Amino acid sequence: MHDIRTAILSADLAAVADLPVPETYRAMVVRADEAGMFDGLATKEKDPRKSLHLQDVPTPALGPGEAIVAVMASAINYNTVWTSIFEPVSTFEFLKRYGASSDLAKKHDQPYHVVGSDLAGVVLRVGPGVTKWHPGDEVVAHCLSVELEDPQGHDDTMMDPQQRIWGFETNFGGLAELALVKSNQLMPKAAHLSWEEAAAPGLVNSTAYRQLVSHHGAGMKQGDVVLIWGASGGLGGYATQYALNGGATPVCVVSSPDKATICRAMGAEFVIDRSAEGYQFWKDGQQQPSEWKRLGKKIRELTGGEDPDIVFEHPGRETFGASVFVAKRGGTIVTCASTSGYWHEYDNRYLWMTLKRIVGSHFANYRESWEANRLIGKGAIHPTLSQVYPLAEAGQAAYDVHRNLHQGKVGVLCLAPEEGLGVRDAELRARHLEQINRFRNH
Repeated sequence: MHDIRTAILSADLAAVADLPVPETYRAMVVRADEAGMFDGLATKEKDPRKSLHLQDVPTPALGPGEAIVAVMASAINYNTVWTSIFEPVSTFEFLKRYGASSDLAKKHDQPYHVVGSDLAGVVLRVGPGVTKWHPGDEVVAHCLSVELEDPQGHDDTMMDPQQRIWGFETNFGGLAELALVKSNQLMPKAAHLSWEEAAAPGLVNSTAYRQLVSHHGAGMKQGDVVLIWGASGGLGGYATQYALNGGATPVCVVSSPDKATICRAMGAEFVIDRSAEGYQFWKDGQQQPSEWKRLGKKIRELTGGEDPDIVFEHPGRETFGASVFVAKRGGTIVTCASTSGYWHEYDNRYLWMTLKRIVGSHFANYRESWEANRLIGKGAIHPTLSQVYPLAEAGQAAYDVHRNLHQGKVGVLCLAPEEGLGVRDAELRARHLEQINRFRNH
């Protein structure tokens, strides 16, 4: 592994093809024999630092249409948190089903699960049939794994019956020194970003693009008022940027003055600090419609009387009733994740009688991911990276996300020995840093 790291750090990428693939590598895993370790505990009491382990694992066999990537950096997503606390189910159920689906997939069914659904790194080897990518290519990976043997997936790969999220519903994810991906997960690494910056956008940037911009999601247009929950966070931070870049008007909902300042630094004019407003959408197990109305009034005060055309919804249970209520007549509530709970409750009168629609959105297809990554590469969308940990401390990184102690994405260094490496385009880098420093200075 040392020779691979050295070649990449020296930018001698042509030499990568001649280096041997290690038989084992270090990876952050959860273990099947510990899947019941948190039984009986409340969700918030489950600690990823206890369930995530750094250990050596065998390098998986490379199959047709696959690639092995030397991972320089990765990032934490909420699905890594779910995996680490074994909620809502143990992901070993996913691996078992996938392993039974074909001879090629058998290798995914292991007593350990290498987690992580983001990476930035260098292609080390490609399998038979791969022609677009070659050893030495600097890449990032989106996390959609598809088989595309069924017709349903050929209009929108997210509709493939065999669609899975890599590193969550498959094994050999990105929080490791090596990762196994399908070649159609790969995209070019942005030349002006460091390894850890390039790894950060993958899942959340693509998710935000499909959810808000794509015709498969809300189909945002110029002039739309967009209510964005958690607008400074890993997902909401990208939604805020897309709203601003696309000529929409974001109304950013955050949970602290510091997070409100971040949204204003990004260029958002309208920000609602939930902590200052003291909204209580639930009380004694019941939703409070009076609080929905108070939120709606606040939005109209900011926008000059306009209700949201789109509500960018991902907290789920805590906020969903309010989201349905405040959307304008004929508006759209587009939803994913449900990080505060999957069981949503809302007053259906405010949906059917005012002709609103709820749109479910889940990650993104390859085209959407490619477009989202292209905007990263052009410097139009900026990674929201708040903190970086070494691979050995990925458990702490997952804990931070689980307890909402972060403000943007939390990065993880894998083969990269320190932050700031991997930048190839100095001119675009300078423009990028100017924008990032605006965020940080606020």
